[in-house]
Parts: sequence; structure tokens; C-alpha cells
Amino acid sequence: MARDLMDIRAETDELTTDKMWVIMGPQHPFSHGLWTLKVELDGELVTDAEPIVGYLHRGWEKECENRSYAKIVPMADRLCYAASMTYSHLYCMTVEKALGLEVPEKAQYIRVVADEICRISSHLMWLAAVGTDLGNLTVFLWCMREREYWMDLFVRLCGARMTTNYPRIGGVRNDITELFDRDVDRCVQHFEKALWDIIALIDDSSIFLSRMKGTGILTCEQCVNLGITGPAMRGNGVDFDIRRDDPYEAYDKIDFEVPVLNDGDSYSRYMVRVEELFQSCKIITRAMQKIRAIGKNAPYRYKAPTNVPAGTAMCRLEDPRGESLMYLVADGSGKPYRLKVRSPIFTNVSASKPLVVGSRIADVPVIMAMIDMCLGETDR
Repeated sequence: MARDLMDIRAETDELTTDKMWVIMGPQHPFSHGLWTLKVELDGELVTDAEPIVGYLHRGWEKECENRSYAKIVPMADRLCYAASMTYSHLYCMTVEKALGLEVPEKAQYIRVVADEICRISSHLMWLAAVGTDLGNLTVFLWCMREREYWMDLFVRLCGARMTTNYPRIGGVRNDITELFDRDVDRCVQHFEKALWDIIALIDDSSIFLSRMKGTGILTCEQCVNLGITGPAMRGNGVDFDIRRDDPYEAYDKIDFEVPVLNDGDSYSRYMVRVEELFQSCKIITRAMQKIRAIGKNAPYRYKAPTNVPAGTAMCRLEDPRGESLMYLVADGSGKPYRLKVRSPIFTNVSASKPLVVGSRIADVPVIMAMIDMCLGETDR
């Protein structure tokens, strides 16, 4: 729709106006973090854009070179507080690969459960933010209310809500607690019903639908060439999920579906994430069944060596926002020589220009909300 308007404006001389640059950020409400999006406007239409990151850089990777392998685990939590479990999990997997260490089967399933709880809580925070971006506070309140139940499960599992510090090199810090499986079942059953109420609140709103459908369109080829991953990629028709196509831990032993839509607009990216919420509930339920079958006395962690042999290791996993990757260079000491992090949002934000060019300025917050920005992992 917006691109048709640009064609009309180009053909109508009396509508020509002077172009101007508008700087959105680094503290604009749409950004959900410290970054800037410069947009060039011709009236209300966006004709050019430039994303700028770097306001939040902490030197995370450099700091890792001065800490022992065990002490980096809680640092990995801080890469993205909404996905702390997956980042500390990714770090532990990378070190385990360098050590040639295989974790116990029970720990693999526990990690799967923890990752999917993290995915649900992250997606709910994203959906809550979408509600405020589109002017509906009720969506925000309902999503954050449901998120609290999942955060309570983290408290029961490891005693923390967001920066969990739960995965360990060789497994997990502790076994599941008493009655944890009961609490998980209750939470899943409640959430699968409550999520339909949130969906109805959004899909029954003509304002939500009109602002999401037909905006931020990318082709499948653009998506692949830009290196976009995660739900933003699967909303463009690219059928790829690391959990299924390059499985880690116990994902290859659990049946689940990967939602893919082909429209390539903001609404498709929204629907992919919503469907992922249902799929994560299925994964959690099936993983908990496996944990019960393994039994209480099975090991949940193996002791790992302090020093990592010289060499390199690389691991990736399906973060709530896309493909997260870590590359480790070890020199045989008790500290990494180099630890490189590849953030999905650092790559996805590069798509800002093709996403917003041709849209109206009012649609920019909606389009960028579907990328689900997290600046902690972007500016390390």
C-alpha cells in the first residue's frame, strides 16, 4: 500500500515536497533500548533510513578474556536479560564442545525446558511491547500478567527470575525441584487458554490489523541476503529452525512444528511468534515427560575440567530472536583467548532500511517492533 502511494506521489507534481531527516532515538519509545534510526521523509513517506548502534557497548567480549570459564556463565546472562537462559546455555555448549564433553541426558531435557520457558517469557514481553507501540495498554497488562507465571517457574527451578545463572559447563546447576513438574503442567494448561484471549484482543481490533498487514514487506530473497534469522525470517517464508535442522541437546527427540508464513509483512512475523508460543508449550510438556521417565536419581551434571585444551569451537542455538552463535578460541589456560558472540538482532537490525522505506512514518514503530530489538545483545 505504501509503495503504491510513492508511485502516485512521483507522478503528481503538485505533491512534491522538500525531504527531511528525522532522528528516532537513541531514547525514543519505539526503540526499546539505546539505538537510533535515522529516516528520510518525503511528507509522511519514508524514502531512506539508516540504523545506528553503539550507544550501549560494554566491551563484553574483551572482559571474558580476563575471567575464568566458570565466571563467564553469569556474564552471559547479561547479554540479554529477556533471553538470559539461552545465552548462558549457548556459552556452556560452546565450552563443552571445546572440551569434548557430553552432558547427561537429564540435563539435556532440563535445558530444553528452561530454554522454552525463556522463549515464552521473551515472546510475551515482546507482545506486551507491541501492545503499547500500537496504543493498547490492555495487551501490555495481559501479556505481562501471563509472563509472571513463567517467571515464577524460573524461581522454582533456580531461584532467579531474569538473570538466572542456571546452566553449568557439564549440565545444570541443580536438578528440578520438588513439585516443579506439577507447576509446569498447571502453567501450560492455564497459558494455552489465556493466550487465546490475548489473540482475540489483537485480531479483533481493526487498528492492529490495519497497521500490521501489508507493512514492512520483505521478499524471501531479501531476507536470505540480509542474513535475517528467527521468527522475522520464518515470517518471510524461509523454513529453517536450528532446533529442528541442526538440533542440539534433546530437540531431535521431541516432536514439534516450525511455524512458517509466506506473506512477509509485519502481521506474518507477529503470527509466527504467537504460534511459537503454542509450540513451546508442547515442547515443554513432552520434555517433562522424558524427565519423569529418566527418574530422580539420574545425574544432571558432570564435573568439567578447569582448563580448556588449545583449539577452537563454535556453537549456535535458536534464540527467541534468531540464530545466536559463539566462537571460542582457547589457548590451554583457564581463560578464553577469544570469545566472539554473534547476535541475531545485530544482523536483523541491518534490515531496517528495506523494511521501512516506502512506509509511512507512523508505521515505523510497528515495523521495527516485529524485529523484537534487544540492545544488550546487540551492543556487547
